[in-house]
Amino acid sequence: MSFILEVDFYNSYILQKAIIKSSVGANKGVGWPGPYFPGPLTFATNELKETWFVEEGRIRGGYNNKSTDLGVRAYLDEEYPLQQDRVSTLIYSGVYNSRTGINQTNVFSVGDAITKSLDPVYGSIQKTYAEETNLIVFQENRIHRALIDKDTIYTTESGTQTQAGAAVIGQFVQYKGEYGISKNPESFAIYNYRKYFADKNRNAIMRLSNDGLTEISMYGMRDYFRDKLAEISNGKEKKTISITYKAGGTTSTTYLDVFTSAITAGQNITPGMQILRNGTAQPGYITLVETPDNATTRIYYSELFANNLSSGTLLVSYFYKGQVKGGWDIHNKNYVVSLQKFPTQVDPDETPDPETGEYDSYKTIAFDEDINGWVSFFDYKPVQMFSMINKYYTVGASGTTNSTELYQQYYKNTANDTHGLFYGTRHKSNVTFVFNPQPDVMKNFNTISYEGSNGWEVTSYISDFTGQDPNPDGTASYVQSRDSILSIKSYDEGSYIDANTGYTFRAGFDRKENRYVANLRNNSAAATGEVLFGAQMSGIKGYFATVTIQTDGTTQLGGPKELWAAATNFVTSSY
Repeated sequence: MSFILEVDFYNSYILQKAIIKSSVGANKGVGWPGPYFPGPLTFATNELKETWFVEEGRIRGGYNNKSTDLGVRAYLDEEYPLQQDRVSTLIYSGVYNSRTGINQTNVFSVGDAITKSLDPVYGSIQKTYAEETNLIVFQENRIHRALIDKDTIYTTESGTQTQAGAAVIGQFVQYKGEYGISKNPESFAIYNYRKYFADKNRNAIMRLSNDGLTEISMYGMRDYFRDKLAEISNGKEKKTISITYKAGGTTSTTYLDVFTSAITAGQNITPGMQILRNGTAQPGYITLVETPDNATTRIYYSELFANNLSSGTLLVSYFYKGQVKGGWDIHNKNYVVSLQKFPTQVDPDETPDPETGEYDSYKTIAFDEDINGWVSFFDYKPVQMFSMINKYYTVGASGTTNSTELYQQYYKNTANDTHGLFYGTRHKSNVTFVFNPQPDVMKNFNTISYEGSNGWEVTSYISDFTGQDPNPDGTASYVQSRDSILSIKSYDEGSYIDANTGYTFRAGFDRKENRYVANLRNNSAAATGEVLFGAQMSGIKGYFATVTIQTDGTTQLGGPKELWAAATNFVTSSY
């Protein structure tokens, strides 16, 4: 059956078609494929229509300008088609010159040598970066550099000379070291002549500079990155979530109305996902997700649903890949890397562990060149990170929505204190350190003091392990004993007024001579042969103690906090 499509403007030609969704008197948007449709829509409420898109046929839309069309569509009918995936080969087109109007970016002449191949044993090419007259090519397991429009000549005196060459990409030279970028090109970041990236295959974070390759994860964090990078998935992992859709809520067999309250944090429904019924995937995929009202989320699908999809529980499945996001923080001159087991679209709003305050599914950490070490962890989970002019920006998910927003980090708002505020959520800052005076002496730690701002509290103060003993419950397992304390409240949060005297006392830190001091109250369970234990003013016993101190939730909320020094009082253990 033939079909006639009338196009009013003769300088246009048909480009593609798309699905239009609209309500009366309003433009709602377009499904798959295509951009937003700008024209007026007068369809009935929630009606779906197919429309055709057209594209301007004149260059720049000018009168009598040069016209274009779709051109010749070449194809080859092979009896036995053989497709090759040359994942370790580069190809380049003709030249582009904006001054002379030459544009050959769509020209790939088979008569010219326009391909350059690397050894496929090092895996696929994941990223290329042009640096002045050099092209740096990152394979999964190797890094090469090549001159652009030049060749290197090696002399008999073991020297090198550079001369103009006929090839666009010259000879490839390997950087020394068996390192690559694995399959994480998103970890790449650059500042001046330094390039940073992750090599997950070798559990390493790398720096490429004028002195070659350096494994910066070795600077005090080797074990940490070895463990965390090993948890990032290499390939696609499948995740299935369950949601509830409304009874009788479907007025069309191409979309479902879902209770918005049923879509919790970590259950973002996005285009490309697939719907399962009775464990079997429904043909097609999700094309668009809308929210007609606060209580309803509408899911459009590329295929028709069965008529009996009227209410009940729905399974949505999708594939994801762990990511290692990298970016340059120009404000602090730091390389920031975020190790994410799940992309933000999969798990946007994970809550921290209530005991440790840490996030398990992602870790964001910064490297500082000034001290050649890793300086800080961050609570935010970025989708993208980049610097522009003298400001550092990140893109992150806010709330339980599918949308992402652009944020300027280190932004100072005179009306509101914004310290620790990431993507609309305020986080507490914390510092963990170790008290280890006289390492060969068993000690009783009795007090703690710090010099700095008001508003710090101690959430953890624990000793080292005292060895493994049989479990008291009679099982074959072993347990390790260690002393810990009750948490210490901050100066403001620990204040209370005595009902009898009317005086103000402090249950946590008190201030003396411009220092904040507090006693340690033991909170340990009884160990074998232990005399003093439990909630009493006995301090804790051990060779060393690990302490975590963090900002509280009320004192000058969001304002700056300083922590200059911390100290402890101890005595040599006599038992």
